[in-house]
Amino acid sequence: MRKFLCFVWIAAVTLGFSAAHAAPEHTTLNLGAAINIGNLPFYAAVDKGFFAKHGIDPKLQLYASGAEMSKALNSGQLDITVAAMSNIPVALERGLKARAFVSFTGSAYTNPADDNLLAIVVRPDSGIKTLADLQGKKVGVTFGATNDLYLQEVLKKHNIPLSALNRINVPLATPVGLFDTGGVAAMVMFEPQNTMMLDKVKGARILLRGGGYVCFCSQVHGLEGRVYKDRALTQKIADAVAETGAWLRNPKNLDEVAQIASRYIRGLDATIAKRIFKYTSFDPRIGKNTYKAFNMSVQQLIAQKKMKAPFDPMKYYDPTFIDNTVKRHPEWFKDLSGGS
Repeated sequence: MRKFLCFVWIAAVTLGFSAAHAAPEHTTLNLGAAINIGNLPFYAAVDKGFFAKHGIDPKLQLYASGAEMSKALNSGQLDITVAAMSNIPVALERGLKARAFVSFTGSAYTNPADDNLLAIVVRPDSGIKTLADLQGKKVGVTFGATNDLYLQEVLKKHNIPLSALNRINVPLATPVGLFDTGGVAAMVMFEPQNTMMLDKVKGARILLRGGGYVCFCSQVHGLEGRVYKDRALTQKIADAVAETGAWLRNPKNLDEVAQIASRYIRGLDATIAKRIFKYTSFDPRIGKNTYKAFNMSVQQLIAQKKMKAPFDPMKYYDPTFIDNTVKRHPEWFKDLSGGS
């Protein structure tokens, strides 16, 4: 009887020990993202369990703008967020102590001017046939966002003064409705709103898509203390984002990718999500072209008097985490071309 009880006790302890190691405690992570197609990696990482796979319990919060996310990050409400390359340099110059450790949206690693998600859409009754015809017209754009930077760079390259347009500030939640009712003659926006406007207003068309004017790119960052306090956790985040990116880029997953996008982006139909996915790119690597894209954004912001001086990208980007991921998991990057 004693031998039997001893056996039961040993078995119980052994099973308990195994269970504890089979189900490690997950680390809670408060993360912020914007509501657009470029933030798909976070949506998919949550829904498909990539964060959970890497020992993270994600608490995703959605925001209407990068400024709101930066504020939440600085106040401690968020641990990490997505940051657009087109405007984060302004916050860095003003004292935001953040470090980016994995790229998110875009392919800055290979193309420092990846802007295919951006376009200028015109109404059929606008009379706009060329970029010059934008002069004197109401043009919708989101002030301070990447689409605003895109518009200003397009105008600059074509010698059209910004003051020649009646520029209307359009919140990200309202472009389709405003375009539909004729509140603007043209809208400068990103996907999926561009395609949604084309579908909503018969005869609407793309005046210009992309063109290499800006980088519609972003990265994942956190405050320095958060990023380096637990390097193992930061590495797990980089791993999760990279693995998610590989899953997103796999054509066989497109139907499920579209369903995920439609759940997070209000008014987005899964069929539209499938159509616009060809304009997206998700390369998590950081390299020389990433820094080139960042410097290009800084120079554009200086020209617009939103920044005073250059900002060293090496004081912001730390590629060591994603470089480590590439070395340990080359299978997640096999479909990507070389670059930086």
